[in-house]
Amino acid sequence: MPHLPFASPIAEVYDLAVVGGGINGTGIAADAAGRGLAVFLCEKDDLANHTSSASSKLIHGGLRYLEHHEFRLVREALAEREVLLAKAPHIVKPMRFILPHRPHLRPAWMIRAGLFLYDHLGKRKRLQSSRGLRFADDSPLKAEMTRGFEYSDCWVDDARLVLLNAMAAREHGAHVHTRTRCVSARRSKGLWHIHLERCDGSLLSIRARALVNAAGPWVARFIRDDLQQPSPYGIRLIQGSHIIVPRLHDGEQAYILQNEDRRIVFAIPYLDRFTLIGTTDREYQGNPAQVSITPEETDYLLRVVNAHFRKQLSHADVLHSFAGVRPLCDDESDDPSAITRDYTLSLSGGAGEAPLLSVFGGKLTTYRKLAESALAQLAPYFPDMGVSWTASAALPGGEGLRNPTELIDALCQRHAWLERSLAQRWATSYGSRVWRLLEGVTTQADLGEHLGGGLHAREVDYLCQEEWARSSADILWRRSKLGLYLSPAEQTRLDEYLKRLTPCPAHMT
Repeated sequence: MPHLPFASPIAEVYDLAVVGGGINGTGIAADAAGRGLAVFLCEKDDLANHTSSASSKLIHGGLRYLEHHEFRLVREALAEREVLLAKAPHIVKPMRFILPHRPHLRPAWMIRAGLFLYDHLGKRKRLQSSRGLRFADDSPLKAEMTRGFEYSDCWVDDARLVLLNAMAAREHGAHVHTRTRCVSARRSKGLWHIHLERCDGSLLSIRARALVNAAGPWVARFIRDDLQQPSPYGIRLIQGSHIIVPRLHDGEQAYILQNEDRRIVFAIPYLDRFTLIGTTDREYQGNPAQVSITPEETDYLLRVVNAHFRKQLSHADVLHSFAGVRPLCDDESDDPSAITRDYTLSLSGGAGEAPLLSVFGGKLTTYRKLAESALAQLAPYFPDMGVSWTASAALPGGEGLRNPTELIDALCQRHAWLERSLAQRWATSYGSRVWRLLEGVTTQADLGEHLGGGLHAREVDYLCQEEWARSSADILWRRSKLGLYLSPAEQTRLDEYLKRLTPCPAHMT
């Protein structure tokens, strides 16, 4: 490649360089930094910009994975529900799921057996067990659906889970650089020599004793194009799309809907006023950065929901949609829904060579266990590395937090002028870090300009200073979901406000 004038290294040598700012990359960076390693993480876009913010927002065992006999994955995921509830009670909450019984699809005995396994495969302390249901006349489901089942899983703000792991990494000394692309990396004299390019075109170089490839949908391409090596595994890109519609039913319960093709679709209460419906499973061949829902997927999701609910939806009811690409390890399955959601870690590097660890597959729920497995594989290269620690450590904002309701009450008590709805959003976004956001605030005027949807200048400033936010999309769709509440004119005003700020740094160390 041509010579480029890369800047001097930011640090002489890092222990670990992580490429990819999704849930796996930030999870590994946080775990490694907490064990005393010097960590550098780069993400070519915003944190959680792609797959990790395009999920169904669930921390779940994966009830349907039992049909594919993925018992280890389900057991691990079920146990992680309780761990994440304790680590981040502000962004993770229990949720009950109702599964209407449709006798022509799966017999009742099969569902009961699956739910029995679901209740007992993993540790369950805080979540209720499953039970059978008889639907009353006021059920939102169609009259022919008279019985079903109910079980527990959890809801999560997926993008904020990524943010909190990046913050945890930074607070343990990691250097986190967003909008910074890894251009190339080469082994030399027992180290990785890594060249990077920021979004403003400036260049820098670092060195690291080990390299982690957590590039998600780009994991195989990164190995092939940027490292110029053959990839040890193939990747199947599976598109999952969702739609958001006005609230479909009362209550806080979600619905899991069985379709004729034996796939399932979730209908999940979302942000008080909406219902999130998804997901689909289809092969995707294009650029992962340009994925979007197809008309056929919208038709599919509407058809499944309309087959179950009394209230009928049309395309006019779709307020918003999003799509992501799940990078699943190619197991040569003919059915996209049957491809394993388990993760595969590939470690390469001969004697005297710096190791490369590549992450293939994985799911949001098991990111912490994946990070532990990654550090276990790298442990021989770092004999002084600390022990695992993340199982019992709170994520930022979860420190000392038992119940978000207590925090909401405390906020309203200290700030009598504060609307409870805003206190609730802050408490369930920032947890105990909300006190940092409100440092020096004594009146509503101290929040600065109201930019719409309960978003004030003070919060925007905080997100730029503390959470790597730089654009309105960062703020409205990943740090929050206020994009559903702000008008186009208000979004334009936010863009104008951000332009007036001192440019936010791409990295925070």
